[in-house]
Amino acid sequence: MKIAILSRNSSLYSTSRLVEAGRSRGHRVRVLDPLRCYMRIAQNGFAMHYKGRALSGFDAVIPRIGSSITFYGTAVLRQFEMMGVYTPNCSDAVLRARDKLRSLQLLAREGMDLPRTVFGDYPDDTADLLQMLGDPPHVIKLNEGTQGQGVLLAEKRASSQGMIEAFRGLYANFVVQEFIGEAGGGDLRCFVIGNRVAAAMHRQAPDGDFRANLHRGGVASAVQLSELETEVALRAAATMGLGIAGVDLLRSRRGPLVLEVNASPGLEGIEKASGKDIAGEIVAYLEAAAALRKPLVAPRKKRSQG
Repeated sequence: MKIAILSRNSSLYSTSRLVEAGRSRGHRVRVLDPLRCYMRIAQNGFAMHYKGRALSGFDAVIPRIGSSITFYGTAVLRQFEMMGVYTPNCSDAVLRARDKLRSLQLLAREGMDLPRTVFGDYPDDTADLLQMLGDPPHVIKLNEGTQGQGVLLAEKRASSQGMIEAFRGLYANFVVQEFIGEAGGGDLRCFVIGNRVAAAMHRQAPDGDFRANLHRGGVASAVQLSELETEVALRAAATMGLGIAGVDLLRSRRGPLVLEVNASPGLEGIEKASGKDIAGEIVAYLEAAAALRKPLVAPRKKRSQG
């Protein structure tokens, strides 16, 4: 196969591991900076160029699109889809997962439990909004934050109100959630590939913090999921339409809660914690899926003349 990886930095662990895994299995792999891809959209076909040359002949594309380039990156991914290139995570699925509010709405609609969440815009409604949520502590999250950025803990109602007012002053989109104290500053990262959880790890926040993200100093260790946790992780990824996903769960008194579904989960933490070749499993999944798939875009029939 000829595989494209959409990534702005080929030296990143996740990107370099996917390149290594693909080439070790005999595939041609090329890293493409999404911002250097440009496209033609026309009635008679789609085309993509990269640094002055046409891109063609790719069998699969793996998106590693950062949140700062979501709009342009998903447009490039969509162009590949229109050109008939297979991707495990389509552009619409990436957009669904990237929008925290939208993803929570979709998950709740499918009956999955998650931390109670409120969302509102008008300042005069803040007091009633927090009443809808319940007693503090409250967690306030930017709608498109990543790796624990833009996530704050308010231990008192007055603090919640102040943080909300500050975010509104910055014209930021955010949600407010209940704090799950019994999780003890830990969460579960479930790495979903296709219809199975390939690996899972427990992430523990450092002392004095409640965010378990590894980029924030969290510590990871391998963990055995329960059947219910496995089922919830798979359902969450399927709800977003993702073939490859990092599903974050919290262990609570009422069962596993879906915290977030990540469309570009990092490989470094999960590979080191589990000891598994996750990059190799992703490439194997691409091989199987690309061999079975049908063309994504059927050739258009020409209109008959006369």
